[in-house]
Amino acid sequence: MQTMAKRPWLPWLILTPSLIFLLLFTWFPLIRSVYDSLFDTRMAGEAGAYVGAGNYVRLFADAVFWKSLLNNLFYIVLTVIPGVALALLLAVALWENHRVNRWLRTAFFFPMIIPMVSAAALWLFIFMPGMGMLDYYLAKLFGPMNNNWLGRSNSALYALALIGVWKFAGYYMLFFLAGLQSLPASAREAAIMEGATPTQVFFKVTLPLLRPTLSFVVTTALIYSITQIDHVAVMTRGGPDNATTVLLYYIQSLAWDTHDLGKASAATFLTLAGLFVFSFVNLKLLERGAHHER
Repeated sequence: MQTMAKRPWLPWLILTPSLIFLLLFTWFPLIRSVYDSLFDTRMAGEAGAYVGAGNYVRLFADAVFWKSLLNNLFYIVLTVIPGVALALLLAVALWENHRVNRWLRTAFFFPMIIPMVSAAALWLFIFMPGMGMLDYYLAKLFGPMNNNWLGRSNSALYALALIGVWKFAGYYMLFFLAGLQSLPASAREAAIMEGATPTQVFFKVTLPLLRPTLSFVVTTALIYSITQIDHVAVMTRGGPDNATTVLLYYIQSLAWDTHDLGKASAATFLTLAGLFVFSFVNLKLLERGAHHER
């Protein structure tokens, strides 16, 4: 502390690399996307004409944009709620710190370290019609199967959501484990002494104390559900009939397939604005939860 008082510039010097990284890879792209959204730019490096809110008008008139937005909202429901619930269940089940649980934690976390492209290639074999692992085991229960899980609009998004839950639930589990292990044992012991059942202890004591952790995990899960699209590009390319086109894949298609950079920038800005609003609300809830815990 004395060193900091004598050298007030030292904290800024230590933070400089992080600030530069944040400026170059977060704030500059954000400001650039806002700027580009005001111009009708069709090719990278091309000086586009100023159109003001014209790109936003074109975006709102695009039926594929609304389809991708609805798909993404549905994908969030299919991945965030089951993924967070499964992670919390696994954390509670593996709360005790003994050898078997440590091995199981590693096993459940393992999908997180697999790149999404590799995971998508693996699941392509699982979903293969007639010969994949999923149809193979379903055939043992219900007879011969030849389901084109990724080729039908009523099942493709569910299949992609299953991959999202499988890959990230173990990662969220680690945060819940850290939160559970930091909770004061006295609160649960007092509830048990008052005659509370294990279910009542969990819902009335443990879960409220986990609210800051839960808020953080939900925010993280939401970000992953919007930003992770590698499996969409590998497995379905947004099809069939845009059934799996989500926002980020839609933006990527605008920028790289049709070279409509102005419209893609407008969609990027709206997506980031939505994420910011949700993260801000969650941060307020987290602060309220932390205050409640104190």
